[in-house]
Amino acid sequence: MSATTERTGGSVIRSTIPARLDRLPWSKFHTRMVLALGVAWILDGLEITIAANLSADFTQKSTLALSAGQSADIATFYLIGEVIGALLFGRLSDRLGRRNLFMVTLGVYLVGSGLTAATQAGGGWVVFLYATRVLAGAGIGGEYAAINSAIDEMIPARYRGRIDIAVNGTYWAGALIGTVATLFFLNKLSANLGWRLAFLIGPVLGLCIIYVRRNLPESPRWLIMHGHEARAEECIAQIESEVDATSHGRLSPVGDDEAIEIQPSDKISYVALLRALFKQYPGRSTLAAVLMITQSFLYNAIFFTYGLVLKFFFHVPANNVGYYFFAFAAGNLLGPLTIGRLFDSIGRKRMISGTYIISGLLLVVTAFLFKQGDLTATTQTLAWTVIFFFASAGASAGYLTASEVFPLEVRAQAIAVFFAIAQCFGFLGTHLYGSLIGTGKDPNSLFVGYLIGAGAMILGGIVAAILGVAAEGKSLEDVAAPLSMVRRATDRVRAKEPLRPQARPA
Repeated sequence: MSATTERTGGSVIRSTIPARLDRLPWSKFHTRMVLALGVAWILDGLEITIAANLSADFTQKSTLALSAGQSADIATFYLIGEVIGALLFGRLSDRLGRRNLFMVTLGVYLVGSGLTAATQAGGGWVVFLYATRVLAGAGIGGEYAAINSAIDEMIPARYRGRIDIAVNGTYWAGALIGTVATLFFLNKLSANLGWRLAFLIGPVLGLCIIYVRRNLPESPRWLIMHGHEARAEECIAQIESEVDATSHGRLSPVGDDEAIEIQPSDKISYVALLRALFKQYPGRSTLAAVLMITQSFLYNAIFFTYGLVLKFFFHVPANNVGYYFFAFAAGNLLGPLTIGRLFDSIGRKRMISGTYIISGLLLVVTAFLFKQGDLTATTQTLAWTVIFFFASAGASAGYLTASEVFPLEVRAQAIAVFFAIAQCFGFLGTHLYGSLIGTGKDPNSLFVGYLIGAGAMILGGIVAAILGVAAEGKSLEDVAAPLSMVRRATDRVRAKEPLRPQARPA
């Protein structure tokens, strides 16, 4: 394709790159990009599940001889690391670029998780263990900000919803891998060797992905918004060349009437972020916060305590809890993969509000059945599977919302801010439900907890119905105009200024 990015005078750049990206058909390039970048959620699910499944083993003298409290804190320090990483690397991703950061964040995770496997028992090694979990968590937290931004900016608009939701849902594929791995290593190998090999699965997978990531281009959208028009043209040309080689027929031309004009700036301060979130888009900030908080509260509450519920209320042996987890994780994985496309066809507002409200109402029904003693371990797990089939798709759409409804210049930071806020409420959910479970003798307390979680999800659905953004099929620039945008080419038409001829295939 001919170049369609140019300086129009002074520091203003006119470009059709956003339109050129959005008009692309699905291709091998997009599949490769999603596989290379989407691994972040698999790694997160893997890390969380392995740590949760190994918590009891870490208390044995043959492994690390930790106390129960010290073992439980491993997950807490990992989540703290995620918050730190999201805020730090989210800021850097908006300033230095998506590609630069998604290479760095994966490297940080590899080092942190690899060092975890080297932890020894006794002495001050527990501090070393916690430090490695903070480091691994920081890498994954940074991945959330950089990767969500990159995927949204390079996926064609008509596919953005389903792909983002499916990628976020693969967290549960990682959880399934983590469960299988821990069951295998702990049953086939010595406890001290098995847990170390389990923690090395993620770094091995990450090493395989690094090569693929090295060959991915920088986001052309990010490049033009920061004044790197020559590099932006190189990257979009690389993408179009690869897509054109595998598509049926040549790519359609993009007219100058689809161009935008921007005045780039690398100095996007925290003040600009706050202004965008709370002055320019207060309704969207409320929406993103509510969606992220409510899903995080429910997920952390259920996910980190489901084993305790099965053990104390249904008397499932601790070594059998993992088998029930398969059904729970499968429901969470299937939801985003099967109904994710509906967020692009039926629309964001209807699907987000619907999945949140349906999952909340189903949890209310399940809560009453639980209180009355009508559930068994199997039927309780099946109920969770159905509930989280819908809740998982909605939760993934919460991440999608936080990443697509704010301007490009602060996109990664916005994701990081709402992710950090959500994690704080997630901690609250875990602590609250753990306290309500107690010794498993009073189902009424947990019944109240289930109603609180259900109410949170229903609230999220109502807010989505009121404040939701109809972003399906729209260019990111149409959903939220970049802070650096001066005007669109269509504004020239209204002003009766001439347009350049349509761009023709090279």
